[in-house]
Amino acid sequence: MSHDESPGYVGRSVPRVEDERLLRGNGRYVDDIALPGCVEAAFLRSPQAHARIESVDVGAALDAPGVVAVWTGADVAGLAPMLNKEELRTPPGLAALLDPLVRMTPMPLLAADKVRYVGQPVAVVFAENRYLAEDALELIDVRYSALPVTVDPEQALSPEAALVHEEFGDNVAVAVATKVGDPDEAFATAHAVVSEEFQAHRYVASPIETRAISAQVDPYSGRLTVWSGTQTPHRLREAIAHTLGLDAGTVRVIATDVGGGFGQKGILYVEELLVPYAARVLGRPVLWREDRGENLTASSHAREQIHRIELAADADGRLLGVRDRIIVNFGAYNMTGLVVPYNSLCHLLGPYRVPNADIDVVGVLTNTTFATPYRGAGRPEAVFAMERAMDRLADRLDMEAAELRARNLVRPEEMPYRTGLVDRSGKPQSYDSGDFPELLRRAAAKVNVPEVRARQREGARNGRRVGVGFAMYIEATGLGPFETARIDIAPDGRVRLAIGTPSQGQGHRTSMAQIAADAIGVPLDIIDVVGGDTDATPFGVGTIASRALVNAGNATHRAGRLVRDKAVDAAARRLGVPADSLDLRDGVIAPRTADGPSLTLAQLAGQAPLPGTPEPTDGRHGTELSETVHFRPPGFAVASGAHAAVLEVDEHTGEIEILQYAVVHDAGVIVNPLIAEGQVTGGIAQGIAGALYEEMVYGPDGQPRTATYMDYLVPTSSEIPDLDLDELFTPSPMNDLGVKGLGEGGAIAPQAVLAGALEDALRPLGVVVRRGPLSPSRVRDLIRTAARDQEPGSHS
Repeated sequence: MSHDESPGYVGRSVPRVEDERLLRGNGRYVDDIALPGCVEAAFLRSPQAHARIESVDVGAALDAPGVVAVWTGADVAGLAPMLNKEELRTPPGLAALLDPLVRMTPMPLLAADKVRYVGQPVAVVFAENRYLAEDALELIDVRYSALPVTVDPEQALSPEAALVHEEFGDNVAVAVATKVGDPDEAFATAHAVVSEEFQAHRYVASPIETRAISAQVDPYSGRLTVWSGTQTPHRLREAIAHTLGLDAGTVRVIATDVGGGFGQKGILYVEELLVPYAARVLGRPVLWREDRGENLTASSHAREQIHRIELAADADGRLLGVRDRIIVNFGAYNMTGLVVPYNSLCHLLGPYRVPNADIDVVGVLTNTTFATPYRGAGRPEAVFAMERAMDRLADRLDMEAAELRARNLVRPEEMPYRTGLVDRSGKPQSYDSGDFPELLRRAAAKVNVPEVRARQREGARNGRRVGVGFAMYIEATGLGPFETARIDIAPDGRVRLAIGTPSQGQGHRTSMAQIAADAIGVPLDIIDVVGGDTDATPFGVGTIASRALVNAGNATHRAGRLVRDKAVDAAARRLGVPADSLDLRDGVIAPRTADGPSLTLAQLAGQAPLPGTPEPTDGRHGTELSETVHFRPPGFAVASGAHAAVLEVDEHTGEIEILQYAVVHDAGVIVNPLIAEGQVTGGIAQGIAGALYEEMVYGPDGQPRTATYMDYLVPTSSEIPDLDLDELFTPSPMNDLGVKGLGEGGAIAPQAVLAGALEDALRPLGVVVRRGPLSPSRVRDLIRTAARDQEPGSHS
């Protein structure tokens, strides 16, 4: 039975309940929340990549019209520097087994002595409106003394490199290494070895809504309320409370409607601590909203990695081992520790059976904006390296790329499959479920490789060549440690579901309601979902790491079943019948088989029982029907997918046209196929953006060169081709619902598959693709370099 034929709500393409409100312009983003008497903040940011601050003069700014206050680093020196504590924490199991190096780099809320990247906040102005605040910024006089700059992550490792944080003696922020089997023996006895260097380039999440936060102190209770576009409201609450010296119970964080997060809004920023502090100090509400220039240069960046990777294989193409030396550019601060580097490490092997491995990762500090997780979080980079290396191995063995992959895939009967690595939680890495061969078989069937090969044999048509590429991935989803769901039945019978995970466009108000409706036995339209309000769910983690559905979804399911059981038991006592003779459907508790008395949830929750009925209430109100569940996943639910693409490239202009893009993904049980398709499509679009268009470029002086949309190229929907989507359903045994995370998967493989397809198209010209984005100029450079390397006497 297909998902859309499901007898319940789970598995049906229910239209998103969020959409009508948002499409009518009735969304409530941070900027829409009007707080009377609000002052607005604007930040003065460093124009220097590395410099000592000699002096800061704010006198003229303080005298400017409408200015309420101006702060520098000296004014907030008493506040603790910012540290993303939860993200920087190393799981005890991982620490015991691999003993990774993780160096802390607390970030001052406002730089006082030194700046380490262009865009670092140096001062903040609070004024009656943003215009006046921006005018005052121009009156602040900061004197800098320039210092040597380190931008290239590889050069940052040299003994001569300028130090970003002198106290360490080098620029290493994290380091971790691991081995499986005997890789040296595997390489020594291999029939074929390929050695390559691949680079994943830097780019930016660039959500349609930039970051924003507002804060207000209640004059009656003294409680601090914060409205934010954060993906992790509970972590933000704890950080605010810690920084301001408050009890967490006196701080309420509400994640409003959010116009995209993609991981960029999943970490802490200094602005999120300074704005609430200002609301308390100034005694007035405070608002800060980021402009686009700030978002591109001062919000977190992502993706930049260097992989020196080697594959060893036997004569039949079966993998014997892999070695990879990975360098990750962290930027100026270590914001999230092992998250991205270790994600790259433990996803490198992908869906392949690799008996021997030697992988080490170094996270490097440079004078660039700090880098943190962005949709995929280390997986797209690892997949780019591994899949490109697989293509190079296929070329070496004169084998079809799809065939080489097929020979090395873990098979369904091997599940659960242990790779020999340790997962991010510190446990032995295990693939819980999946059918990788079927993913590849379906993807390959969609692109018709024999037809592509026939076209290639004809040669270029007016300089246009075609190529086909493949890329596969796995994704460990459902990161713990827990997530919360609370369900309450109101006296009118409506169901209120509160979850710890806010939505940034994922459709939680629809999908979580579908889960709750099935679990309780009520119509979908009587469920109200609240996400990301720390008063509604005092404990939670957030919407990051493809974890919301696995964690909050299963918490919702379990809470719903408990409420259902409680309602049936209470109704049985009121009706004087056995509980197992009753069923709850469509909000009505009635006999399973015969006619008889029944109760609606509204009657049960809203009306007191008749005198003498053995139902414990206060005699005036109905039965309290509520449950809270904290779901703790026992392990990761592993999603997977195969991408295949056919493209055409004009060797004269370097222009690429994607002729066909096919995806087969497996995310277990799909709660809402319509939402799932949107999630996969959005991920692919961002992946294609990184593959062909987007790049954040720095000059050797540490100045960002693509700091506006004039230079930083974000594609529109017209640049994204029609997608051919298919899915497998292998339920995860790691949770009650059998679901796997889905939000990041689409973004993981596009860079690898399009690079492979381009190389396949230009193979007659000797082109090897080792980095992106695949802009027309870069494609032309690749062709020219390949031609030069093939000239007689060339030693390249």
